[in-house]
Amino acid sequence: MRIGLLTEGGYPYVSGEAGLWCDRLVRGLEQHEFDVYALSRSERQEAGGWTALPPQVGRVRTAPLWEADDDGIIHGRRARRRFAECYGELATALCTTAPGEPCGSAEGGREGGSALEADRFASALYGLAELARDEGGLPAALRSETAVRALERACRAPGAHRSAREARVPDLLTVAARLEHALRPLSLDWYEDDALGAVDLCHAASGGTAALPGLLARHFLDVPLLLTEYGVRLRTHYLTEPDASPAIRSLLAAFHGRLAAETYRCAAVITPGNTHARRWQERCGADRAKLRTVPPGMDAAPFAEAGESPECADPQTLVWVGRVEPAKDLVSLLHAFAEIRRAEPGSRLRIVGTPSGPEGAAYLAHCKGLAAQLFPDEADGPHAVGRNPVSFEETGGPELPSRADAYASGALVVLSSVVEGFPAGLVEAMFCGRATVSTDVGAVVEAIGGTGLVVPPRNPRALAEACVALLRDPERRERLGAAARARALELFTVEQNITAFHGIYLEIVSRTPVRRVVLDDTGEPLPFAVPAEAHVPGRWSDPAARVAARGGTQAGRRGAGADRGGPGWATDTPSRGVAPAPAPATEGAVR
Repeated sequence: MRIGLLTEGGYPYVSGEAGLWCDRLVRGLEQHEFDVYALSRSERQEAGGWTALPPQVGRVRTAPLWEADDDGIIHGRRARRRFAECYGELATALCTTAPGEPCGSAEGGREGGSALEADRFASALYGLAELARDEGGLPAALRSETAVRALERACRAPGAHRSAREARVPDLLTVAARLEHALRPLSLDWYEDDALGAVDLCHAASGGTAALPGLLARHFLDVPLLLTEYGVRLRTHYLTEPDASPAIRSLLAAFHGRLAAETYRCAAVITPGNTHARRWQERCGADRAKLRTVPPGMDAAPFAEAGESPECADPQTLVWVGRVEPAKDLVSLLHAFAEIRRAEPGSRLRIVGTPSGPEGAAYLAHCKGLAAQLFPDEADGPHAVGRNPVSFEETGGPELPSRADAYASGALVVLSSVVEGFPAGLVEAMFCGRATVSTDVGAVVEAIGGTGLVVPPRNPRALAEACVALLRDPERRERLGAAARARALELFTVEQNITAFHGIYLEIVSRTPVRRVVLDDTGEPLPFAVPAEAHVPGRWSDPAARVAARGGTQAGRRGAGADRGGPGWATDTPSRGVAPAPAPATEGAVR
């Protein structure tokens, strides 16, 4: 089958979120074809280029989210009136959403009102999409004074919530600019029969803006949507920009919440990466019957040597590996290590990682200063050179060529985060057979099970006590490390992830109405000519049956990258339908 993979700021770009697991998924499902539709976040990301693409990627189409080109389109009076009506309805739906209200459903007396606002939001969103399709795009309209005035009217109208009524002109300008940025996919030319209409299903690698093309493909072309969220985008929005005004936070939270609820409603299947993400999705209206938890697939091969040689670790060394940023709470880790040093004077802490942006660089400098204050350079004797028991390092050097070497250098791996999604670094440590001490955040408990110690976040004393307990008990460390490695190999490998998605693809296609028709001698559609199995290459599909795409041909496809065309049964011209010849059942065949 042909998959339309939808990404934002990730695959196929070299740098970006979710790029690694998407690449592993595409390479692992070589029996399928993939068309990649990517939204880039910055000019720097585009300049970095793409990762090497496997042959099953037929084509790649990209669109920048970091710039808004002036389309030069002058809308007529009727188009301007349609835009004002649709945008006004969208703004009204946002202004009447209570701050903190569950996005997909409401409680008590607001249940009917919440459903009404959800319908209003969806109607306005698809109305804008239809207008953009008819007029060739809406970039200028979304940045126009008409949009700002519609937003202002909605905020001042009766029924608007207090936070919306308090919005000032600078707030309205900021919100209008953010909405224009989020709605840029409406103006793309991806929603035609020779683009997303040519795929069997759309797979959005994240929620939010990345899933918006999938929503429109479903609306215009009836293409089923699969949504994967390893980090819930709505939750990420809540955690960003805490210094913005209440009006800005309220209106943008309402937009992202409504968009998430509509995405969950329209998706055929939703695949959270862990139970923590699943709870967020359920709160935002996701139907439990659609949810399939699929942990991220990680490559265990680079960590095999460390996992098979646990005795090579320094029994007095603790290791932290990750991106340096305030959410990792290295300050608490340093204070905890001060107590560890008092209990175990020979212990050492290696902090391995690079800062995440300017904020991360400032935080790293602060942590280095704190370490110098807490742990003055110590020497073993009067003629020895003193050194700090805490070291800040990066991988890639002679001492630590890779992350696997960083984990292998210590007997105990520590995670001190206050905010965490799926703890990929912790799973890497489990692949290496290392015992772990972690804070109880995100999906940590779900990932480690009973193979490590868990303490409350922002509690240096509890963190220190757990680390000391394992430093003093090497047999327990060994047992926990072995159990952690076995659990990681069972649940979090690439093979497990690929197998799960292969089954989900077949499940979606098997219960999706066929959007392609086989024609008989008179040119009329032949009923029941294409069973669900015809989507899957195999002996059960007769190559003699030539299939025509409804509404257009495969020729003339636009987009960057190579176009490999459709599968063998998708041809450009209709022909006489031939009933599939009976074939013996084969193992794994879809019935």
